[in-house]
Order: sequence, then C-alpha cells, then structure tokens
Amino acid sequence: MRSSSYTALSLALSLAILLALLVIMTPASIKAEEKKLKLIALAPHIVEMLYSIDAGDMIIGTTEHSDYPESAKDIPRIGNYASLQIERILQLKPDYIIAWATGNPPDDLERIRKLGIPVVYSKPSDLKSVAQELQMLGKITGKQQQAEKVIADYYAKLKVLQAKYQQRDKVDVFYQLWSTPLTTIANQAWPQKLLELCGVHNPFKNLKGDYPHISLEHVLLAKPQMIIIPTSASEPNGAVQYWTKYKTLPAVQNNQVVLVNSDKLHRMTPRALDELAIMCEKVERARQTYQH
Repeated sequence: MRSSSYTALSLALSLAILLALLVIMTPASIKAEEKKLKLIALAPHIVEMLYSIDAGDMIIGTTEHSDYPESAKDIPRIGNYASLQIERILQLKPDYIIAWATGNPPDDLERIRKLGIPVVYSKPSDLKSVAQELQMLGKITGKQQQAEKVIADYYAKLKVLQAKYQQRDKVDVFYQLWSTPLTTIANQAWPQKLLELCGVHNPFKNLKGDYPHISLEHVLLAKPQMIIIPTSASEPNGAVQYWTKYKTLPAVQNNQVVLVNSDKLHRMTPRALDELAIMCEKVERARQTYQH
C-alpha cells in the first residue's frame, strides 16, 4: 500500500511540475520571441547587411536596386529613392521600417512615422560606422551574436587594408562618379573615405558639396595621374575609351584609366571591403608606374 501511495504521489507531483512548466513557457513574452519580426528595409545596403547577420528572412518589403544576395530580388518592392508606396506599407504591417537617413524621401518617412510605424534610421558615414550599423541591426533583430561575428571579420579585413596602404605615397586621382553630368566626390562622400584608405589625393576634395558637378576643363587642368570609373551592369557609367583622346592627361599617357564595381563599392556594407581591396591594388599599380 505504501508503495502504491508513493507512486501515486510521485505521479501527481510530476504532473503538477509539468503543468507549471507549461504555464511558465507560454506567456506573451515567449510568444513574442517565437513571432518573427517583419521589417521593411529601404535601401540595398540595409537589405545586404540584414542578410549578412542571418536576418534576411525578416524582410517583407524593400526598394528598387536591392539585388544582393540573389534571394533579395524576390522581396516585394514598395518604392524607390523618390517615393514610397505608403498604402502598401500599411498593408504589410511591419514591426519596423529601417530607413536610409540620406537616401529616402523625408516627407514619406514623416507620414509613416505619424501613422505609428516605428522608423529606425541607417546613417553610415564612414568605414567605422558600418560596424555600428551591424550592431544596431543585430539588436533590433535579436541577431547580436551573428552581428558580432560579421563585425570581427570586417575589422580584421579593414586593419589589413589600413596597414598596407594608408602610409603609401599619394596618387592624384579623379573619381568619375557619373559621366553625364560629369560628377565627382568631395568632402564627406562615402567613396572619398574609401579613396583615402588607398592613399589617394583627390584634387576636387574641397569643392562645395559631397558630390559636385564639374566640367571637363576641371579634369584637364587637374591632370590626374589616375582616373577611376565606378560602373556596373545596372548602372553603366561611361567607358574608358572616352578619355583616351585627351593625351595631355598623365592618366591617359600611362594607361591608368580603370574601372571598379560600383554595386560593391558604393554600398556601405562589409562586402565593400572586397572591392576596396581591388581598387587599392589598382591604385598601387599606378603608384608603382609613377615611381619608376
């Protein structure tokens, strides 16, 4: 009798513990954790960074030109740099909108904010801020561990490039951001930060604005030792052959008119370092040309 009573008591206690665990494990907080966040990412670099920390499946909407990685091409489009489809955004019911502070229409973002959808701003400005952006996205998505791994790898690659190129002799470079109208970079422009790491002197760095329009005469007078043209299949940006007729340019005389991949280089993401390494190596070859 004692044995059967002990067994019955043990079963009763086990059931009580099991029921208590079920109650503990199913509050609203656990349901919230199980619920996948719904994000709208309003720039290609934001999409790319979310994928890099394994949060790409949380994106339910994005803007045009968000094409990396390949699966990003399947994300529904809800606008572009000029306008956002606010009704469509409301239908999607995102938990957060991650906006590009300098690349999205401010009036549309203000309307969205007033409608009660939280807006978080991405503000990458230099190479260090890429890591800060990853930290911010990691906190929002609960992917802090993945973000820290990406950041560690990013800083390791960045330190290698800095050690290799930052103390090298300067090369005079014209960076043709766009061909028509002829546009270059200056001041705090993202590509300017990249050029500086490669050991480049930009003769147009102190012009007004970050992306000033210039004339052909400006380039001819500056006599750059190298011309860098960022281009891609989605954004063709003129051809190297355009400059070959200007024989007075040292860059033309020494075959130092080169192309770089704008899709990789102009997006403020860890992947930019891969193309930055290629650009710095091309600058180094130009440097060697003029030192011999």
